[in-house]
Amino acid sequence: METLAADLRTMVRTPLDAAHVAAMHRVGRLENLAAGTVLFEPGDVMDRFCYVLSGEVEAVDPRTGGRYGDGATLGPTQFFGEISFLSGARLQMGARAVTDTQLLCVERGVMLDLMARNPEMSDIIITVLAARRRALLESDQAALTLIGAEVDRNIRAIAGFAGRNRIPFNAMTLDEHAAEVLAHQCAIEPGKPAAIFGKTDVVENPTPKAIARWLGLDLAISGETEVELLIVGGGPAGVAAAVYAGSEGMDALVLEDMAIGGQAGTSSRIENYMGFPTGISGADLCWRGEIQAMKFGTRFAMPRRAVDLAVRDDGAFCVTLEDAQEICARAIVVATGVQYRKLPIERLEHFESAGLYYAATDVEARYCRDDEVAVIGGGNSAGQAAMFLARTARHVHVLVRGTSLAASMSSYLSARLDAHPRITIHYRTEMTALHGADQLDAITVRDKQAGQDWRLNTRAVFIMVGAAPNTGWLSGHVALDGKGFVLTGEAAGMASAYETSHPGIFAVGDVRAGSVKRVASAVGEGSVVISRVWDYLRA
Repeated sequence: METLAADLRTMVRTPLDAAHVAAMHRVGRLENLAAGTVLFEPGDVMDRFCYVLSGEVEAVDPRTGGRYGDGATLGPTQFFGEISFLSGARLQMGARAVTDTQLLCVERGVMLDLMARNPEMSDIIITVLAARRRALLESDQAALTLIGAEVDRNIRAIAGFAGRNRIPFNAMTLDEHAAEVLAHQCAIEPGKPAAIFGKTDVVENPTPKAIARWLGLDLAISGETEVELLIVGGGPAGVAAAVYAGSEGMDALVLEDMAIGGQAGTSSRIENYMGFPTGISGADLCWRGEIQAMKFGTRFAMPRRAVDLAVRDDGAFCVTLEDAQEICARAIVVATGVQYRKLPIERLEHFESAGLYYAATDVEARYCRDDEVAVIGGGNSAGQAAMFLARTARHVHVLVRGTSLAASMSSYLSARLDAHPRITIHYRTEMTALHGADQLDAITVRDKQAGQDWRLNTRAVFIMVGAAPNTGWLSGHVALDGKGFVLTGEAAGMASAYETSHPGIFAVGDVRAGSVKRVASAVGEGSVVISRVWDYLRA
């Protein structure tokens, strides 16, 4: 709560310049509110930007209906809102006039255009909005409450989706008194897992998609929707392309099937990315990029999975989504990256999100605190996961099929793993069996060098092996190599380094054959490709 209070104080001390306010006066309108009037309810879409000219406004706690935070309010020269204003998603908190108040309000689209033309104004507003989202993430006053993630895989999947997408949520265990009180308040059975918004809105059959739909993150897409550029994949390459497309004034939309950040978003700490000497998580890096792209007008939709691609007679590309909806574009950037391969082990899917994970973030770390855990893989992602989990786990066992890490992991990282007292690297080993009923209890590990098996009692295994490209949805429209990666440039018979065998379809990042599988490289490719896309669109 100290961090929350500090963020709120920062907001109060970040006024807009008089020239910025004058610019808003030219395109906005005045609104007068009597004391007690509700400006926004939690869950509303913030359709206008509201600047306080006189009076006082308070943020409303979505769970109690009282004043949010430590009692701070917004007065003259301040403005209401948080980062969902940029994306058009629903508000995590409401707003209410404390006294008779006069506001200067600008419609959302007009305000975003004004911000795009006034970078100093944009910097101030985005700094404040992002600080408020961080404050929400660190508080226990989020609009979304998840009960029972420790026992229910659906609630756990929502927690993972929310955590990776920087969606604030409050987690309660089934046996907490607060969970019982909330269940009674919502008229649901105590002791049952649930997802609840605000005071009483219970999500039926909760899933990540249902949560995204409620928050407005999936962007209702119809067959009539067409954009200039469709970026499929929200990892570092896709987000970088989104930033540069927006900055060039393109009408761009990013589709992501799970979380902005992609596979890089599962990296708890990247230490060799230039400009971050103390490291940065992949999720935080991509979240910053997402905000930057939204500032320029690029839209994001998630979780939306592309399943098919067709080409219209006029040359436009139409992508079919998993729910049979369609979105068309004049050009496509394929940035779907790769996903960790699934191991050929019996009951693997049964234990996914119930002991088997493909990401190691704060959310997953909650479920294995003070336990023995296993990380399978010998790459940088596996090493970063092991270091991160070792902060709270009793011991981390890294299972590596090879005889060393020299060829697959950065030397600084492998040296840290070797030196860590709570990490043991087991070479020439592999997981061969899973044990447990609904929840993973243990695994069987085969030591190929000794020729024998041993059992590891663990409730958490993190699988980070191999790299399978996500290219099946391209439906044969572009040339692939023998492993399914997209051929570009000379290999595809094209002049541009990132253009595929089909003009108008570009590929960047890990999904591209021959790319360097590093975050910095993906960001660079996503940035550069937009100049090629622009040339294609103009032609």
